Amino acid sequence: ADAALVGTPNAGKSSLLRRISNAKPKVADYPFTTISPVLGTVDAPDGRQLTVADVPGLIEGASEGVGLGHEFLAHLERARLLVHVIDASEGDPAERFATIDRELGAYGAGLDRLPQIVVLNKIDIAPDAQFSTDDPRVLRVVRTSAATGEGIDDLKRALHDLCPAAPEPEQAPDDGLVDFLV
Repeated sequence: ADAALVGTPNAGKSSLLRRISNAKPKVADYPFTTISPVLGTVDAPDGRQLTVADVPGLIEGASEGVGLGHEFLAHLERARLLVHVIDASEGDPAERFATIDRELGAYGAGLDRLPQIVVLNKIDIAPDAQFSTDDPRVLRVVRTSAATGEGIDDLKRALHDLCPAAPEPEQAPDDGLVDFLV
């Protein structure tokens, strides 16, 4: 995937993926509804496309394998952008961000160095929720409601504006063997 949705269970990752893409992940009111990644394609008005993955929710201790944490975190390794989804209606958004960020760092594999968009989701329930940070990895904070659609266009625009370009495929070195074999 180009980008991956990461966050705690029931932050609204699957609902957001439904809103921004062609994917139809299962959505329910209980934790761990998503048990394997779901991919969706997000279209830009100019025809560009990004693949976004909805990764199962992470909990404290995920980097140590709690809640199948290693398996879930491994799905993030190929993403070039993390979309950190925070349920704005549940407690302090900065605390929720820090919990998942610690798990990304403890897991390793460079996840703690990836650029991020922070999505304050469920603002229809918590309209006054705020999140700010001076963390250079956080390129933008977007306020959304998957239920009402508020902020969804801003999120789609941010994904296309901020997702790093895919690396060019490596070409095999021309060492003369191809000519020899032909």
